[in-house]
Amino acid sequence: MSNELIVPSKENALEVYQKQNGLDPFLKQIREEIDSFVPDVTTKKGRDAIASMAYKVAKSKTALDDVGKELVADLKELPKKIDAERKRVREILDSWRDQVRKPLTDWEQAEEDRIAHHKAAIELMRNSAIDLQDCTIDAIKSKIADIEAMETGKNFEEFELEAMQAKESSLKKLAKTLEEKEQQEKERAELEKLRAEAAAREQKEREERMVKEAEERTKKEAEEKAKAEKEAAEKRENDLKLQAERRELELKLQAEKAEREKLEAIAKAEKEKQDAIEAEKQKQIAEAQKIEREKLEREKNLKHTKEINQQALKSFVANGFSEDDAKKIITLIAKKSIPFITINY
Repeated sequence: MSNELIVPSKENALEVYQKQNGLDPFLKQIREEIDSFVPDVTTKKGRDAIASMAYKVAKSKTALDDVGKELVADLKELPKKIDAERKRVREILDSWRDQVRKPLTDWEQAEEDRIAHHKAAIELMRNSAIDLQDCTIDAIKSKIADIEAMETGKNFEEFELEAMQAKESSLKKLAKTLEEKEQQEKERAELEKLRAEAAAREQKEREERMVKEAEERTKKEAEEKAKAEKEAAEKRENDLKLQAERRELELKLQAEKAEREKLEAIAKAEKEKQDAIEAEKQKQIAEAQKIEREKLEREKNLKHTKEINQQALKSFVANGFSEDDAKKIITLIAKKSIPFITINY
């Protein structure tokens, strides 16, 4: 395809776009150039030519579409026809573009798959040498065998060096971990052996100690039995002596208790007499205080009542009653001689 874009001239663009399949002659020219193009993915120049051809087809699509856009902008009464033609041309050219680019797209996908395959194999080797803390010795040996069985030659192509480095690094890590694990296992076995020997010694010492303790316990029990018999005899003798002393003490305490109870009874009687005199005295004082309080309360109430009555009297007189009539009314109310009427004191 030449660099010049194949599009209708502005003079006949409207005629071309408004006619059904009016762009077919232009599409035919593009198709002819596509069909005459021979794709080659074996060289970089060939792959670039495929990309260039696909780009030119896409650019032609854009150019033809842009011409239609301008017509739609100028002639709004024809948008449906023009849009339909634009859509048809876009779809045709998209399919042609994809058709032209398919060899390159397939090659690129194959490249991605090839690279991903190599990288996955390299990553597998690297991952085999991580998180080894909980792995057993047999599991590590199995990992080493699997990695050693992996070929890292020319089948890895441009990743050959990276694959060899990953394999070597992983094998070193696994070998180091295997050595550490085997050393730990050896040390664990030696420790178990030492523990077993120590347990045997402790058992022998424990048995010898038990025999010795049994002999000492028998000897001690005999000595304690003799001592207990002697102490029992001494205790019986002391008990008899203590019984006599206790009886004598009890008699003495009983006499002292009787004398103390006698003195306490006399003191209690005297205290009760004094308490009765004091109670009578307090009673008389309380009665005198009560009489005095009641007298003061009466005087206070009388004074309060008199003040209220005086205020009521003034109110009656102020409202036209004579002083004598007002006094009579207040007296009748105070004596509750008039129903439903009271004075609040």
